[in-house]
Amino acid sequence: YLYPNQYVNFSAASPCVEKAKELATPCNNDLEVVSNIYNHVINTVTYDYKKAETVQSGYLPNPDDTLATHTGICLDYACLMASMLRSQRIPTHMEVGYAGEVYHAWISTYIQDIGWVNGIIQFDGINWSLMDPTFASSTDAKELKKFIGDGSNYSVKYIY
Repeated sequence: YLYPNQYVNFSAASPCVEKAKELATPCNNDLEVVSNIYNHVINTVTYDYKKAETVQSGYLPNPDDTLATHTGICLDYACLMASMLRSQRIPTHMEVGYAGEVYHAWISTYIQDIGWVNGIIQFDGINWSLMDPTFASSTDAKELKKFIGDGSNYSVKYIY
C-alpha cells in the first residue's frame, strides 16, 4: 500500500506529492507526517455537497484536483490523504464502506512499531482516536466524536 492505483492516483510530479513533501519536511517521525497531512486536509478542503448529489457511478477521484480546488467528497478526501501519505513511504489503505448507513470512504495507515491503525486516526502524543477527515472538516467536534465513537459505525467493503 505504497504505490498508486486507479483510486490513489499520483506520480512523482504530482502537486499532491510536492505538498506532502513540504508538510513532511519538518517532521521527526511518521506520526508527525500523518498528523501534518491530516490537519492540512481537514483545514483546507471543504465538502462539496453539490458534487455528492450528482456524482456518477464509477467516479474516479483526482487528488491533484482536490488539492487545487479545495473541495471534494469523502472519496476525494481519502484519496488525497492516501496519495500524500503513500508518497512519503507511509503504507495507507484507502477504504470504502459504510459509516453508519452512509456509503463512505476513509483511510487506515501503518505506523512503524505500532502496526495498522484502522480508520482515520489522530494522535495527541499519548492517545489514538478515530477521526474522519470528511466529517472533521464539516462537522462540529462534539457531534463528530459522538458519531465516530469507538469506530463500530464503520464497516469496510473495499480496500484500495
